[in-house]
Amino acid sequence: MHDPIRYTLSFPEAQNHYVEVDAVIPATGGTVELFMAVWTPGSYLIREHAQHVEGFDAFGLAWHKSRKNRWRIQVPAGETSIHVHYRVYARTMGVQSNWVDSSFALLNGASTFLTLVEAVRRPHEVSIELPGPWRSVHTGLEQLGPRTYRAADYDTLVDCPIYAGSPQVYEFEAAARKHYLVNEGEGGVWDGPESVRAVERIVREYHRMMGIVPYNRYLFLNLLLETGGGLEHQNSTVLFASRWAWRNTEEPALDAPPPRKPNRSNWLDLVSHEYFHLWNVKRLRPLELGPFDYENENYTRTLWVAEGITTYYGPLAVKRARLIDRGTYLKFLSREITQLQTTPGRLIQPLETSSYDAWIKLYRQNENSTNTLISYYTKGAVIAWLIDARIQRLTAGAKSLDDAMRLAYSRHSHQRGYTSAEFRQLVSEVAGHDLSSWFQEILETTGELDYSEALDWFGLRFAETPASSKAELGAKTKNDAGRLLVTVVPRGTPAFAAGLNADDEILAINGFRVRADGLAARLGGYAPGDRVEFLVARRDQLLTLQVTLAAEPRKVWLLEPVPQPTPQQEARLAAWLRD
Repeated sequence: MHDPIRYTLSFPEAQNHYVEVDAVIPATGGTVELFMAVWTPGSYLIREHAQHVEGFDAFGLAWHKSRKNRWRIQVPAGETSIHVHYRVYARTMGVQSNWVDSSFALLNGASTFLTLVEAVRRPHEVSIELPGPWRSVHTGLEQLGPRTYRAADYDTLVDCPIYAGSPQVYEFEAAARKHYLVNEGEGGVWDGPESVRAVERIVREYHRMMGIVPYNRYLFLNLLLETGGGLEHQNSTVLFASRWAWRNTEEPALDAPPPRKPNRSNWLDLVSHEYFHLWNVKRLRPLELGPFDYENENYTRTLWVAEGITTYYGPLAVKRARLIDRGTYLKFLSREITQLQTTPGRLIQPLETSSYDAWIKLYRQNENSTNTLISYYTKGAVIAWLIDARIQRLTAGAKSLDDAMRLAYSRHSHQRGYTSAEFRQLVSEVAGHDLSSWFQEILETTGELDYSEALDWFGLRFAETPASSKAELGAKTKNDAGRLLVTVVPRGTPAFAAGLNADDEILAINGFRVRADGLAARLGGYAPGDRVEFLVARRDQLLTLQVTLAAEPRKVWLLEPVPQPTPQQEARLAAWLRD
């Protein structure tokens, strides 16, 4: 057993967003090197956590930066340990990073702890000194004593975020395991007792589905900070939400533009999504996602399995837990299909390429991203539904994607992980048919997806959308202090064909001034096919563009039951949704 690295965390300047880190690090004479991770597992972007480290001190020992995220220290002969101190500025409101203020702290291991550059499995211990007003610490780390915790290795340290503050905590037991909903920021608005009962139902639904509970206890760190997001861990998850979400049971329209008002069903979906990750990605994982390289990108083509299939099961498990009705669930799935079908990038970027390029595209979107990429969350969820329907049809309802996920977990939830080819073969095995050519088509090409098989199997259809007589420009715009600015120009629209650019200011149409809030009304005076002249300002130069308006395209793909389903279709739909 190797000696542990021991950290002490304190917050003397919490109000200024700092955490102080003292570390005692085993070392022998010579040179040792420390590093900080450059990304957080589960969020595939180089975030350069070391940018927030300051005041590094090795207490009299000579040291220098050897790389952007490494510190090299000279250790005198005869010494068996070194002592270092540094501060971390923590004001990034994201589940991948750190936040500290006068009321609480959320710390992620990757963005907090320096560790040794070495190839051994070394334990790490963390002691936490709380400011006076804070009452408790909550983390998935093993507790050794009062506010002292242990990680068996660095991977475990990174995988167990730490919350410190004065939260409302709710406990329940399922499968003989303790579960905790830790709410920061209820503010007298959020209903803790009711929400934890809903969380318990989601937990029990996944226990039923997977049949294995691979943890001793589990924490939902639910931070009600008027933002959004979530990140999965081995025995916990961090959730960012709005304290107003639980009270809002209204569902937005499928084509409602963001930002959408936070609501209850979306929060339940977030809980469900992140909780299912403890099976699908934290244990059942792509081959390339472990052991982690914390200093470089870890490329994989199967994030559509890790994230897309999880996105599919998120609202499905909420429905099966009877927390939403059938119509609400179908809107969730319809929203994914609508997002896919209205994104021009679906015809440019194959799904597995979307996964591989996540490091440079998904988290770094710009005004042209809608034209060049598709989210592996979105298309992955839609394809998961198509896979589910195909398995069910080929096995006459005897098997489903549930069976494939259970088999994948039993076969691949070990240290090695699965390859893309292995996952495809496993699904073929469950379906009893060779699906290799079908998988190649839907994962490696950009052809339109065929929904007919899934629709027919479940007795569903897309609600009819009347042909529109409205004229469409196609560009997205915003009111910027009274200026009508173009923000996005989707491929295949009149705006794109005419050469309208992002950041163009629309001034007039056919010689008449257009106010920042008047574009829709002005276009209402024209018909599809009309050719009109736009006057725009581009980098202070006035330009005229000829635009041929088109009919407003279909905006939603709303799933609904067919008017007269067969008894078999009714039974399949009910079995799928566990009605």
